[in-house]
Amino acid sequence: MRGLLYSLLPLLLLLLQPWETQLQLAGPRCSSGPLDLVFVIDSSRSVRPFEFETMRQFLVGLLRSLDVGPNATRVGVIQYSSQVQSVFPLRAFSRREDMERAIRAVVPLAQGTMTGLAIQYAMNVAFSVAEGARPPEAHVPRVAVIVTDGRPQDRVAEVAAQARARGIEIYAVGVQRADVGSLRAMASPPLNEHVFLVESFDLIQEFGRQFQGRLCRKDLCAQGGHGCQHQCVSTRGTFHCACNPGYQLAADNKSCMARDLCNGVDHGCEFQCVSEGFSYRCVCPEGRQLQADGKSCSRCREGHVDLVLLVDGSKSVRPQNFELVKRFVNQIVDFLDVSPEGTRVGLVQFSSRVRTEFPLGRYGTAAEVKQAVLAVEYMERGTMTGLALRHMVEHSFSEAQGARPRALNVPRVGLVFTDGRSQDNISVWAARAKEEGIVMYAVGVGKAVEEELREIASEPAELHVSYSPDFSTMTHLLENLKGSICPEEGIGAGTELRSPCECESLVEFQGRTLGALESLSQKLAQLTARLEDLENQLATQK
Repeated sequence: MRGLLYSLLPLLLLLLQPWETQLQLAGPRCSSGPLDLVFVIDSSRSVRPFEFETMRQFLVGLLRSLDVGPNATRVGVIQYSSQVQSVFPLRAFSRREDMERAIRAVVPLAQGTMTGLAIQYAMNVAFSVAEGARPPEAHVPRVAVIVTDGRPQDRVAEVAAQARARGIEIYAVGVQRADVGSLRAMASPPLNEHVFLVESFDLIQEFGRQFQGRLCRKDLCAQGGHGCQHQCVSTRGTFHCACNPGYQLAADNKSCMARDLCNGVDHGCEFQCVSEGFSYRCVCPEGRQLQADGKSCSRCREGHVDLVLLVDGSKSVRPQNFELVKRFVNQIVDFLDVSPEGTRVGLVQFSSRVRTEFPLGRYGTAAEVKQAVLAVEYMERGTMTGLALRHMVEHSFSEAQGARPRALNVPRVGLVFTDGRSQDNISVWAARAKEEGIVMYAVGVGKAVEEELREIASEPAELHVSYSPDFSTMTHLLENLKGSICPEEGIGAGTELRSPCECESLVEFQGRTLGALESLSQKLAQLTARLEDLENQLATQK
């Protein structure tokens, strides 16, 4: 087998020659100043023959970029597996050709992976004056490059720390199966400049290019091939990527992505902030427009609604989701023109019992309502939705709780929010609420039962029932509710408080009612035609 490997070496050298030449021609030979450089090469059995040959060519190509000589760069090479072997010491050669010849003659050891032993040898032997290293008082930098493809079978952290303490700068190059933790334990700081991990031996030239740049202190950005999307910054013989203002470096340290300015500045947007490259802008929900200050949103047009929210506080909701529910309620409040003369809001929480958190007449501004919502404490226990509906009908819309007199024709809207099946009967009080003229909306989350939601809601159910499978994604329901809760688009749009006895008021109310009935009749006719069409299609398919 070994004879076959050596018979293929000339072919391998021929195939690898273009890469070697490319590395050699990457730039003129540099003068890095005096340097003692030792390569510590893993030749354990896990390094396959063609991979070792690639590493051999990497060394040869890198040598051709160095200013080799007794007073310039001295190079030594050691290989290791379960033992350590000096390929040639620092003092052995002053000509590059001799070094290349010695490297081409290396026979892999093909045993274990004792990386700690190799570092110990480099520290005590390879960098000794007897082996050709210049004495410490000469202040010649000592650099060790460790190339490995696996996990060390001995301890490396302590011996590597000793080597660094003696002034040896260590580069750790891991290929394929290399253990990143061990590489970081061996390398000199800063680790991002001394630890390299490449996917295969074929890509090891990437390390060679950057290492050459550090030695030669070349402007690697000017040479191209850095891969930076926006800017390349040369520093200390290496480079790093940077981004234009308004962008930040992505995880690959090369590409750039728009910075989320909304999270980094006090934007002051009332509803939502959207980052756009170098800047940001405030946006408002549908149905509301951005005001002249570029931050606040207009309220719904002047109108009058008495809105009571019934919120499920049973144990199935769970505390963290109940906080999301409160946030959702406050997003509804953001749509409303809350005032004593405009929209009034009341909140009722229910579980095994019912508790009025605040009645319709208590708060006169949206800020007061939202603060009160945030202060609501979670009840837990069961789910008595029927009991909650009864409480709403009998108490929440009473004048004593802040509802306006029926004679003023202020629309009454009830919104029930629940996440599960009721433990009591809802039929009687769901029907009673609608008989009392309360427009009912049902919002279900998670395990809410569709039949119950439809029974609670006013007709048509498609317009009065909303559902979300998860508490964290229920924000999209706001759009479904906006048309009903916001007086701008709801049944109370443009209602003015007038005496019901005034003739003009009666005529206006009659005209508005007839118009609404005509619109509903048209929609009903369209729905009927569509159902007939579907029935004909089904009959044809049969």
